[in-house]
This record gives sequence, structure tokens and C-alpha cells, in this order.
Amino acid sequence: MSAEFRELLKKVGSGAHTHKDLTREEAHQAATMMLTGVATPAQIGAFLIAQRIKRPTGIELAGMLDAYSELGATLDTIPNTSYPLTILGIPYDGRSRTAPISPITALILACHNIPVLMHGGKTMPTKYGLPLIEIWQNLGVNLSKLTIEKAQSLLAKTNFSFLYLPQHFPLANKLVQYREEIGKRPPLATLELIWQPYTGNSHLIAGFVHPPTEKMIREALHLRGVKQFTLIKGLEGSPDLKLAQTTIVCINSSDKEEGYEYLKIHPEEFDLTRHDIELEDYDSYYQQLHKLLQGQQSTLSEGVVLNGGFYLWRCGYSPSLKEAIDTVNDVLKTDKLLTKLEEIKAVLSN
Repeated sequence: MSAEFRELLKKVGSGAHTHKDLTREEAHQAATMMLTGVATPAQIGAFLIAQRIKRPTGIELAGMLDAYSELGATLDTIPNTSYPLTILGIPYDGRSRTAPISPITALILACHNIPVLMHGGKTMPTKYGLPLIEIWQNLGVNLSKLTIEKAQSLLAKTNFSFLYLPQHFPLANKLVQYREEIGKRPPLATLELIWQPYTGNSHLIAGFVHPPTEKMIREALHLRGVKQFTLIKGLEGSPDLKLAQTTIVCINSSDKEEGYEYLKIHPEEFDLTRHDIELEDYDSYYQQLHKLLQGQQSTLSEGVVLNGGFYLWRCGYSPSLKEAIDTVNDVLKTDKLLTKLEEIKAVLSN
């Protein structure tokens, strides 16, 4: 048992009226002891439940992110790029109700010389949704065995890369078992959305579900000096914009005293249907994914148009959302996405 960790646990787990929030340094210390196994399994489980009940503060998230930055893999700055690296913060436990769009969004960004980094793990509790690693695998891209050197090379050569939790951050991957054992997503799930494993200039784009989470994330990013971010109240907590509803987006803004502002993205303004595609079964989803890449009409097309357009605009490629959407419509009539996918495969096979 770690007596030091026990004192931190007592602070957050003392009950609704007597608990105390951790300082940034204490949160950093707690995360480090959990990741490195200094804290015992009983202590880790108790801490995660206590934090979930109490709800972590932005200060605590910043401290835990400090530990992630120290102990997790990090990619180095890539040279000769005109755009910041876009980091997509997507829930690791995947999607179970709606069809994921983000892998195609990543290809669209990479096609337009906007570097993009994704990260995630294997099928994960408590949701057990479709994880990113399996989608890429179905597209013929095996990202589970990348060395950090290969991940760096892939990013430099194709403007795309992926960090896989079991391979690149095994210390964090060991904590996944607690999701199953406590039956709830712990506060660590929020860290997945805002982890930035890159040394250079980056643009964090992360999903969220609940407004309090967005507020905590903003505070944590401010404390860590993150100047460029986009937070999307997207499908199942992902940064995939919705067709069926207006999507609320929080962006950094130097024009606002608060440092951020809200946007509302209305699909009907661009003559898009108000219908998100359900993830009825994986095979049907993959069929539509491959049709899209082959330049054919797909049930995923309108979601890809909205998301690809928004991302190209937000990342600075297009001066307006309308022009960005027109760009994506044109891209989907070509083989550019398939060519980028083949380029990624070629680099991985060498």
C-alpha cells in the first residue's frame, strides 16, 4: 500500500461535504502513481470512483495530463508543414449507435497537406463500441504494431499517423481493466480526449457530451497553455458533427475576453439531410465506407461532406465553410482519398 497515495485518496474520497480538490501537483502525483503501479489496485479503483462521484476539476485534469505527457509516447515536430498538426480526441471505447466519420475526415485533412494524428486502443469497456483501430484494419491499414519510429515516419511522409495505447502507452493501457471492474468510465476517459502527444504546434479537436465536461476541458487546456482548440458536442461524444441536430462547437478566440466562443453548425444551410447514419452492423458500415472511397455514392457521403468541410475550414484550408464543403464534394468524385489510403499502406509496408 502507498501511504502517500492514501492521503490523496482521502482528500477526494471523504464525501460530498468534506472532500477537497487536489492541486495540480497532487493530481500529477496521483496519476503518476496510478500509471507506474505505486498505488495498489484497491487504491486505484477507489480513487477512480471517488473522482467520478466528485467530478474532476480542470486543475486536476491539467495535473493528470502532465503525467500523461511525461510517461506516454510523443511524436516530434514534423518539418515543412503549413498547418498545425490536428489531434483528434475521440473516446477510446468507440461507437455503438452511429457510423464513425472521423477516419475519412483524417484522410481528407491529409490529402490537403494538413497533418493529423489519431490515437486510441482496442475494444474497451464499458461501451465496447467499434474502435478506430478496427476501422483502419478493415481498410487494410494495420496500425497496431507501429514502433514509435514508424509512427513518426508515417506522419512525416503521409500527413497521417496513429498512436495505439497498448503499443505506445502501455502504462495507461493497464488502467483500462478498471473500467470493467468499476463498471463506469473513470475520469481518465476525459484525458483521452485532450491528450496531445506531439512536441510541435498542434490544434486539438475533441468531442464531448456534457457541458460541465467542456468547461473542465477548457480550464485544463488554459492551464497547460494550449492556445488552439476546437471542442465539438458531437455524435456519441466524438468530434463528428451531427446531421440530425445542430452541432454546438466551442473554439478558442482571441477576440473574446473569455478566450473562447461558441458556434452552431446547421446542416440544412448546406442542403444536407437531417439524418445521422445508424451503426446497424459493422459489415454494412464497412461496405458503405469502401463505396465512399471508390468514389461511389454512400450513405456516409453527407456526413463526410459536413465533417470534412467543417474541418478544412476550421483548420485554415478554406476561407469559408461553404467553400470547404464544395471542396469535399469535389474530392468525393475523385480517387484522392483512396490514393492517400494506398500511400499510407505503402509506407507501412516498407
